[in-house]
Amino acid sequence: MNLGLQNRIAIITGTNNPQGIGAATALAFANEGVRLALVYKKIPHEYDEIKTGIDGVDRYFKANSGDMTQVEEQLNALKAEYLVLESDISNERCVEEIFDRVIERFGKADILVNNAAAADDGDNDTIETIMQNVIDETFAVNVRGTLLMTREFVKRRGEYGRIINFSTDAAQAFPGVQIAYSASKAAIEAFTRSIAIGVGKYGITVNCIAPGPTQTGWIDEELENAVLPQIPLGKLIDPQDIAETVLFLASERAAMITGQVIKVSGGHAL
Repeated sequence: MNLGLQNRIAIITGTNNPQGIGAATALAFANEGVRLALVYKKIPHEYDEIKTGIDGVDRYFKANSGDMTQVEEQLNALKAEYLVLESDISNERCVEEIFDRVIERFGKADILVNNAAAADDGDNDTIETIMQNVIDETFAVNVRGTLLMTREFVKRRGEYGRIINFSTDAAQAFPGVQIAYSASKAAIEAFTRSIAIGVGKYGITVNCIAPGPTQTGWIDEELENAVLPQIPLGKLIDPQDIAETVLFLASERAAMITGQVIKVSGGHAL
């Protein structure tokens, strides 16, 4: 499908997990001839070792503790043009440097995909156990990082603008756990709408994707069996499912869609 994205420039954050949404989105864009700036930050080194004792979670965090090697191998096979930037989107100066590098390399940025996210992997994100550092670290990446990247994109806007944020399909009511994470994602949904109103005059659209249970490496067989009955379409979401939605929202075909939160969940959390 030709979406008219050839030679557009896309910045994608959170791209180093080869099984993740960021990597799937990068590959989908590359197949459309989009030139890429891929931003990632390794999670803390301690995740290089088994930490939680939960197989799926351990594999997921281990994947996110690595660099871009596996993703780059796939992009090279597609002969994609890309720039890799290891940086910290929660830091204002780092965000400015990201855009400096992108503009220096490509001359512009057309599409921003705010995919990077932070979440506590243990038991420190319930109302009984929540810790200040969990709140601060979660909101620093999910909220401040997304806002800083969005602000810089708008400041350096060109003639074309698409911003795609990420929430979760359970943002409004995680069942008693991950309260900081779910609150941060609800905040993203709220400012998606506000920013869409503010930047419409520039021809920039701003939308948010809320994935359901997506197999990015963290769902083991036991969890899959538990969650499948809650998904009307009867299967886990694949990162490629999300990537296809990103492609559409980034294209001219979605020119009049803005301020929306779109669930890609197979009917989960309706």
